[in-house]
Amino acid sequence: MNEHDHPHSPAAPDVQDADTQALSDALRSSFTIVKFLMAVMMIAFFASGFFIVGPSEKAIVLRFGKPVGQGRNVLLGPGWHWSFPYPIDSVIHIPISERQMVQSTTGWYYETAAEEAAGTPPSAGNGLDPARDGCVITADRDIIHSRATLYYHIDDPVAYIFKFVSASNAVQNMLDNALLQTAAHFKVDDALYTDQAGFQDAVQRRVGDLAEAAGLGIVVDSCNVANVPPLQLAAIFSQVTETREQRNTTIYDARSDAEKTLANAGAKAAGAVDAAYSAQTNYLTRIFADANTFTKLQPYYKANASLFAQEILVPAMGEVLTNVEDTIFLPPRADGSARQLRLIINRELPPPKPAAGS
Repeated sequence: MNEHDHPHSPAAPDVQDADTQALSDALRSSFTIVKFLMAVMMIAFFASGFFIVGPSEKAIVLRFGKPVGQGRNVLLGPGWHWSFPYPIDSVIHIPISERQMVQSTTGWYYETAAEEAAGTPPSAGNGLDPARDGCVITADRDIIHSRATLYYHIDDPVAYIFKFVSASNAVQNMLDNALLQTAAHFKVDDALYTDQAGFQDAVQRRVGDLAEAAGLGIVVDSCNVANVPPLQLAAIFSQVTETREQRNTTIYDARSDAEKTLANAGAKAAGAVDAAYSAQTNYLTRIFADANTFTKLQPYYKANASLFAQEILVPAMGEVLTNVEDTIFLPPRADGSARQLRLIINRELPPPKPAAGS
């Protein structure tokens, strides 16, 4: 074999070395890129642990499902915080000042979302469907529909989060309990008409007592309750309501008339009493004046009774004879005896004379 049989044999080792070098350079570059990407991913991983707690909330960090810290220290206030990213840590945000709302799930009739949004009750139908319609039973064994809406805020976030699997569901169950118990202690007329505010306050107090006894960590702010008669009996209840309003109107009018009559009678009585006091005062004044006059004139009478009588008689006779039309003087008899005067006061008038020529 001569050298012409293998023309490239001396260059084969050089080609293999070049390929190995190229592969080595490629691996080195790839490893550098991988390290860079891993560094970026690690930075992004730890950077994702930053979170913000809002001004109206608290936060709790759970590490493998357990809170980090003890007591009140587990609560994180507003601002920036850091924790290990998921799945090591998880963050629970708790609205503290924000009002929470929950609605009862029992006692109300079934209605579609469109009917509820429009505020129009469904048709009465043939009767209550226990599978869909809810109701409550009153103290006098009547049935009404009742729905409660409760507003509360979280006072103890630790108890609210860790003592119950779902605290909001617990509040809802307490609200349903309070609604049913309150209805059982109120008569239907009180629940629907005469004491709606008392019914509502009773539901709110009951929820507050249950939440406090369970250590739920909430404070009840307010409670709104709507009570309506059964849909199937709405017309009958409406008639009863109209009759009750008429009765109340009649009672109100009667009381108004009674008050007016009593006021008038009182005014008349006060006027009569005032007149009596005035007459009494005037009468006593006249009596005291006459008594003073008598006291002043008594010495003159005792001194000369005849002269005193003449002094009293002359002015009196002057007043009496002022308007006298006829004056008759009777001189005494010669023998000094008294004369008698006989007058016919009520004389009949003479008949009129007939007219001339009649």
